[in-house]
Amino acid sequence: MNPVRKNVLVIVLGFALAGIFSLAAPSVLAAKVVSRMVLCGGVKYHYRLFSPDTNAALPGILLLHGAGDIPDNMIGAWKQFATKNRIALIAPQLPRDKKFEPLAPAVFRCVVEDAKQQVALDARRIYVFGNSMGGYLAYDAAMFDSDYFAAVAVTGMVIADNYDWILSRATRKTPIAIYIGDRDQFSSLARARNTRDLLVNAGFPVQYVELKDHDHDYYVLSDRIDASAWRFFHKYQLSHL
Repeated sequence: MNPVRKNVLVIVLGFALAGIFSLAAPSVLAAKVVSRMVLCGGVKYHYRLFSPDTNAALPGILLLHGAGDIPDNMIGAWKQFATKNRIALIAPQLPRDKKFEPLAPAVFRCVVEDAKQQVALDARRIYVFGNSMGGYLAYDAAMFDSDYFAAVAVTGMVIADNYDWILSRATRKTPIAIYIGDRDQFSSLARARNTRDLLVNAGFPVQYVELKDHDHDYYVLSDRIDASAWRFFHKYQLSHL
């Protein structure tokens, strides 16, 4: 048999065998996580950028970590899935400072625009995934940048009772997915359901998921949550770009 034809048959057979020896594996090795520093509003912000080894315009997810966490952990939770599904990941280092919140939407746009200079991103398909403190800021992104981010997902966080006014700032009803553990130590199911109802009653498309026997630790169920969030994201893109 011709050696070239034999190699092709081996590859085809590999796909047929339940994907155990997925051809995505070499891409994991080829893809890189790089560190970037960008000046936003006169302040330096650091972020980590991951992109599969491709020249095609990719959807991107802005990953917002929780208090005390680091961008690398968020990248690590998403990296294998992002490689397989060809998604760019952008994970800024978030200050643990209340003074950052008013600045956050502008900083998020600044970081994503810098990432666009490094890799090819599809501006219609930029999403936000926030965990805990990052989820709190993700609600800000959903409201103040509703025409910039196509959809948002939040784990382990609700909209504060005295902060519901931010819904009026959205010029577009940003689709939002909410994931909450029924044993979450910081956000009760009652408060999460209130956030869900608040958004639904205001006309926002909402996917709400209660995770049985789960607490505040996103990473324990990250594979499951990430896959669900991506299915949600995949349904939406900006139509005005």
